[in-house]
Amino acid sequence: MNSKKSFLLFTIISICIISTHAETRMDTILAKAQLANKYFMESVPDPTADSHTDKVRPSHIWTRGVYYEGLMSLYDIDPKQEYITYTDTWASYHEWSPRSTVWKVHADDQCCTQTYMTRYFHVGGQEKYVKAKQDFDNQMSGTDRTIHNRDWTWIDAIQMSMPALAMLTKITNDRKYIDFAMQSYKWTRDTCGGKPLFIENEGLWWRDAKLYGVKESDGKNSYWSRGNGWVYVALQRVMDQLEEDDEYYALLKNDFLLMSAALPPIQREDGFWNASLVSTAYNGPELTGTALFLCGLSWGLRKGYLTGEEYRIAADKAWEACKSCVHDNGFLGYVQGTADRPSKGWPFTYDAVPNFEDYGTGCFLLGLTEYYKLLAEEQTTGITELNNDATDDDTIYDIMGRHVDTPQKGMLYIKGGRKVVY
Repeated sequence: MNSKKSFLLFTIISICIISTHAETRMDTILAKAQLANKYFMESVPDPTADSHTDKVRPSHIWTRGVYYEGLMSLYDIDPKQEYITYTDTWASYHEWSPRSTVWKVHADDQCCTQTYMTRYFHVGGQEKYVKAKQDFDNQMSGTDRTIHNRDWTWIDAIQMSMPALAMLTKITNDRKYIDFAMQSYKWTRDTCGGKPLFIENEGLWWRDAKLYGVKESDGKNSYWSRGNGWVYVALQRVMDQLEEDDEYYALLKNDFLLMSAALPPIQREDGFWNASLVSTAYNGPELTGTALFLCGLSWGLRKGYLTGEEYRIAADKAWEACKSCVHDNGFLGYVQGTADRPSKGWPFTYDAVPNFEDYGTGCFLLGLTEYYKLLAEEQTTGITELNNDATDDDTIYDIMGRHVDTPQKGMLYIKGGRKVVY
């Protein structure tokens, strides 16, 4: 065999080995996501039932809202009707409404509306967003009844509320919602009562004004992992609703890149990030922040915004870390309970049950599904070239390149050599 044929054979074999490895990893990712979700759905068989922890709360509390964000992301790669039935039963029971009244206008209570509007994008139905719209209209009115809840004084609020405002902008084509979102974001970022929460030269955020400047026992800044994860994923979710030439996109992308650059140097060797990001005061695995960083890193790699090898290494290590949290029955270990700082609930162990399990599952699903999409898109890089001469072809393929007879609305496919949302 001549050298040219030998090289070609070696190349083909190498590509097949790499492709097989990626597909095997994707199978594992999906299996872990399905297992964790199955555990949660079996633990909460009635999605309308109140949440029982230290007290009874309705099931559209923010913790459950985060779970459904993850479930809708899982549906993107695993479109099972049971996920939709579970979601719509929950949302319909709550009449597609924010938690509490439409006058409370609190960011945590608005979290659930992101899933409502995701379902609107899937199948339509004005009822899925009208109460969210009423809630945000009340918030923006600035009346005495709502003024005390207008400002996002804690960074979790950026995730709980900002993507919903971006979605509402897309639905209504009314810029006032994204204008208000960006006004609120920039206030939290740059002002917040004289304590701006984003430290640009470090690419990290203080959790709130109360914790601004707080140091850990080793003298390092107390940057809370999950809080920074909330912001990181929120930036991604908002940009997903905007065009890249939108007037706000550049700022969001710049902040996303600053945060991204901060992450690889402070990642632990085992793939986790400490609950206190730049400190070893609470040294050990923690799932929720790590999963959110995996989500954002994978999205940035997919978009081509993160090009250095350090980002892919960080994402691969974060996947291994997240995988190590899954018990055989789907229970997730190393989840910090509800908190506002690294020390709350410490230590976080493999077997400890947090006070809420729903948002931990949601973070896990967000991270794994975005990483899955990254690997899947790498598997289909050749499809565009194959279809260049058949751009009018109506044949639809999934992102693995498999022919699809019954595409689902809102899902990502390949059609005519291009990636499309059906």
